[in-house]
Amino acid sequence: MIDVQDATKLIRDMLPIIDPDEDYLTIVSAEEQISASEARRKKELEEALANLKGLSKILEAARISSTRPGSVPSEQAHAATLNELDGTKISLAKAISDAETMLGSKEAELSALKEDARKLEVYDPAGEHEKELDGSALRLAIYKGIGFEPVLDKNGNVHKMLVRAQSGDIHSVDFSTGESDLEYTQLLWKLVNS
Repeated sequence: MIDVQDATKLIRDMLPIIDPDEDYLTIVSAEEQISASEARRKKELEEALANLKGLSKILEAARISSTRPGSVPSEQAHAATLNELDGTKISLAKAISDAETMLGSKEAELSALKEDARKLEVYDPAGEHEKELDGSALRLAIYKGIGFEPVLDKNGNVHKMLVRAQSGDIHSVDFSTGESDLEYTQLLWKLVNS
């Protein structure tokens, strides 16, 4: 068990690197994304289960119909259909298992994020401002994490931005083309989301 004074010292040591407003927004955004992801996965899991039930019924019907008279396809055709359906059933079962594993992982991540949020709720932001935290480096790290990396000229001014898209492509946006700030902003967000 951690001593209260040790925990307090650790929290105070972490004050210079924590921005509660941005961290809170990040956690809220992560919770929304995890909730949306959970809903999608739950829907996919339900669809997969419904599909699996349907395929199981088809498999059973195929087994029963394989003993019918000559108006039914040959034994080899039935065997091929059964093998295909068995393969589909196995792949769906694996997909369900993988989805459940991922769901468990996301639930653990959500739990950790909720714990972080609880810690942030008891955090004193006034103390943070008293220590005069330089948020520029933190904002730059966040921008880079999102996919934006400014390129400075020899005078230290941003003259273009490298944008890492979700697809992994890298785009370069030159700020000397004379477009408005709004047009640049729209272009940057369009590229990062491509």
